[in-house]
Amino acid sequence: MSLDTDPEKAVDQQLEATSLGRDASNASKESHNVTKVAIDPEAEKRLVRKLDWILLPLFTLIYCTNFVDRTTIGNAKIAGLEKDLGMVGLDYNVALTIFYVFYIVSDIPSNLALKHFGSMWLAAMVTCFGIVSIATAFIKSYSGLIATRVFLGMAEGGTLSGLTYILSRYYRRKELVMRIGIFFGVSAPLAGAFGGLLASGLLHVGDIGTVKSWRKIFLIEGIMTIGIGLVGFFIIPTDPQHTRMLSADERALALARIDADQAVRTHGRKERTTLKLVWRSFNINTSLCLLCYIIANISFQGLSLFMPTVIASLGHFTVVESQLRTVPPYMVGVVWAVLTCYVSLRIKQRAGPILVSGVFMVLGYAIAVGTKNPHARYAACFLSIMGASPIGPLELAWGLDNAAPDTIRAVTSAIIPGFGALGSVIAVWTYLPSDAPNYHKGNSLNLGTTSAACLLIVAVAMYIRWENAKRDRGERDYRLEGKTVKELEELGYRHPQFRYQL
Repeated sequence: MSLDTDPEKAVDQQLEATSLGRDASNASKESHNVTKVAIDPEAEKRLVRKLDWILLPLFTLIYCTNFVDRTTIGNAKIAGLEKDLGMVGLDYNVALTIFYVFYIVSDIPSNLALKHFGSMWLAAMVTCFGIVSIATAFIKSYSGLIATRVFLGMAEGGTLSGLTYILSRYYRRKELVMRIGIFFGVSAPLAGAFGGLLASGLLHVGDIGTVKSWRKIFLIEGIMTIGIGLVGFFIIPTDPQHTRMLSADERALALARIDADQAVRTHGRKERTTLKLVWRSFNINTSLCLLCYIIANISFQGLSLFMPTVIASLGHFTVVESQLRTVPPYMVGVVWAVLTCYVSLRIKQRAGPILVSGVFMVLGYAIAVGTKNPHARYAACFLSIMGASPIGPLELAWGLDNAAPDTIRAVTSAIIPGFGALGSVIAVWTYLPSDAPNYHKGNSLNLGTTSAACLLIVAVAMYIRWENAKRDRGERDYRLEGKTVKELEELGYRHPQFRYQL
């Protein structure tokens, strides 16, 4: 809804109008009366600051472990994984694809389980993918690798969406973009850089018993992840109603803040999950955000395959030296992701910053396709990673900005990164060994898709302006007719008082 509107006054008027002609006692039962909490601006600033210092470092750390464990196979590949397991041809591509298939399938069920069981579900997932990582250090065959990729996909599917869903329970819509930008926008490129540094360091140290070469990477990263997962059982917060990290007054204020941001106040209650609400999550806004996310993911994941080849063409480097040269583009991506999300927060808009980042991706791939000069292609990697880094967080934030009620928010936060992993699958099969070293087909595909994404973003912005204008003129008010209070709460983003975030 519009941030300039008094949300409590608008909702009270709607509820009062809808309650006419109904039994007062029944209306009282449905509305779940809760004492209103006045939102003091200074107290709100203190609460947001406290949430930032607790949630953002924790969630950044958790997603870093997720992304490092997922992409470790790329570092292991150039350290001898394929040779040791007897892999040939497209075996590596198949292993990557199987991971993403199970990652996608598990995403929505995982988030619905998180909604039901609370934060212990997330801590259990982190612990599980640490265990799978350790198991990968001891595999002896390609079939063993396939088995571990299946379980890793099942464990990691839902981590990003779960973290995002928890954030949406604490932050207002306008605040969410910067927080997702920090923990997601920073984590992915930072994990890419850290993974390269850690892999190069571990390859330098001696063997750990029978664990040698690339196996050390999986072992150490798995141990670190399990430690974080076990601690997570005690420190990952649950929803604002029950969290122990806030005082009673802070919990009441946290609930009042989120209520003030919704078309209908629910006082922190979670409506029952129904197939109808799950299906409504696949709306036009979520679908378009998902499509842009997929395109950004093709770019980001494809570069993890393309960049090592580009770096190898710059000179005769050792495996460790090649790993280290993958770090600078990712670090530039970190800075650009945070800066872009901050600008998006300040101008209260998502479309513009996404479009600018999309243009950088187009420039990067235009250079990659148009020249074989290794130095120019290395520069193109900077542009493409820089452009792709903030698009995922911004699209995810944009989708959540326009998702309500709670079930739709939980499912939307799973749909975008979950089905968005299709971009990773596409990247695996467009950056094929037969296309090396120039990867002309993969880069040409990305040039086309990123160009199309820029046009798509403009179309989405025009649709949102059109829909909000119809609501301003009262052309969606018919949706309130004959609705019970429960049905009003479930209207969510379809409520006439709800305004889409541009």
